[in-house]
Amino acid sequence: MIKTFASYKKSGFGGRAIVLFLLFLLSLYNFKIMGITGMALICMIPAGLAFLGLSLKRQNTLFWFVFTMNYFVMGLQRYGYIPVPVTVVTLGPQLLLLISFVVTSSKNQKNSLFTPMLLGIIIWTLYLVLQLFNHTCGLPTSVPHWLQNMNFFSFYFIIAYVLISKIVNTPENVMRFMRLWAYFSIAAAYWAWRQKTFGWDAAENAWLMSGAMRTHIIGGSIRYFSFFSDAATFGCNMGAAAVTFWVVFLTSKLKKDRILFGISAAATTYGMFTSGTRSGLMCFLVGLALYILLSKSVKLAAPVVIAGGLFVFFLAFTKIGDGNMLIRRMRTAFDTNDASKNVRDINKEALKKYLRDAPFGMGINIDEGRIPAFNKFKVVYETSNDSTYVFFWQRTGIVGVYVFAFMNILILAGGCIVTLTRLRTKLCQGIAGGISCAFLAINAGGYANHILLQYPNLILFYGGMAIVYLLPAIEDDFEAWENREIEKAKEKERLKLEKKKASRV
Repeated sequence: MIKTFASYKKSGFGGRAIVLFLLFLLSLYNFKIMGITGMALICMIPAGLAFLGLSLKRQNTLFWFVFTMNYFVMGLQRYGYIPVPVTVVTLGPQLLLLISFVVTSSKNQKNSLFTPMLLGIIIWTLYLVLQLFNHTCGLPTSVPHWLQNMNFFSFYFIIAYVLISKIVNTPENVMRFMRLWAYFSIAAAYWAWRQKTFGWDAAENAWLMSGAMRTHIIGGSIRYFSFFSDAATFGCNMGAAAVTFWVVFLTSKLKKDRILFGISAAATTYGMFTSGTRSGLMCFLVGLALYILLSKSVKLAAPVVIAGGLFVFFLAFTKIGDGNMLIRRMRTAFDTNDASKNVRDINKEALKKYLRDAPFGMGINIDEGRIPAFNKFKVVYETSNDSTYVFFWQRTGIVGVYVFAFMNILILAGGCIVTLTRLRTKLCQGIAGGISCAFLAINAGGYANHILLQYPNLILFYGGMAIVYLLPAIEDDFEAWENREIEKAKEKERLKLEKKKASRV
């Protein structure tokens, strides 16, 4: 026994066992003093330390966990699989990754973080920092609320940019990003098909009955939302993603990727229609319009122009398919007398009157729910903001909207320049062009709906733009990787043919 204990001590196991035993005793003590909550907090310490170790040693694995959770977190929460705030399972691991980058920083990476995208994000962040001194509503400054809003309005942009730039910086990881996005999008489209074919399940029905039915069953038209937070987020995501996948489908040389991205392009186009949101359709059309400019190829642009023109003509100038509620709903995107559009215009006119005296908005440094009833900005807070841009208009004013729009224009312009002038290979141009088109598309959706800050849009589209900026640095590696994959595919096909010939002898 003494020998065994000595061997444990030598291996370091004895020390870990003692620490775990002391934590166990502490958890029992906390259970007596604070109940099960106190005990749980102590028991989570080893798991937290293990998670920290994972973030330091397995950054790649942890990132793909974050990426996956980011896509499915709203659906998992709806079904009760995440009993804690979603930021615990998304923001927490992301912060650990950022810490791990500081601890294990390397100077050997080819790509630089200093790009027009980072400049745009910094300008937006500095404006939000100045919001700490905004006293438009005459309420005491609440630093906790300011920090909470900074988290959602700024830090998420920074985190998405840094994580993608530092993790997805190899050809293998870029394609893993694209393929996982394609697989997840197919799953989202399938879930919408399930809802349309078999109806709502118990969790979805409970969510609809809690108030969401008012915005998801309109005039006999049903807006399907898959496992996203709502139909608008789902529809705009599908519309923007469809542009990316159609473009990459057209520019990829690998047969397996062409099949995958072709299927995902068709699936997301279907998902866009099932959402019943006109904004999703506009996202798709806006993205395609930008692709026509970025393609630099009549051969690629011509079919897009013809197909897009026929599609718009079909919806705007014919009544074909009006018996289908999804087509009928999409057709209202071209109806200038549509009732819901007019309601949004009325809300904007009302906000304009109140916000004329608040160029910097109500502020993001107050507890908005405690604005007194006699304060005129109570009306501003309670007026529906069916748009991310209107949402920022309310809180950061017209100046804030211009700064936010400038950030997005700078990001998009830089991405377009990269696509047009700094990339030479067809696949890299396709990925950069497809993501840039999707970025413009999702911002068009954010102008009409409050979807830019919703899961999973931010890390997909803003993180995707980080990929665009790093592609020039890894294009040579990308070209070598693509050639290797093509040779592997040819060799596999050759062996398959030889085996087939041998079986005939």
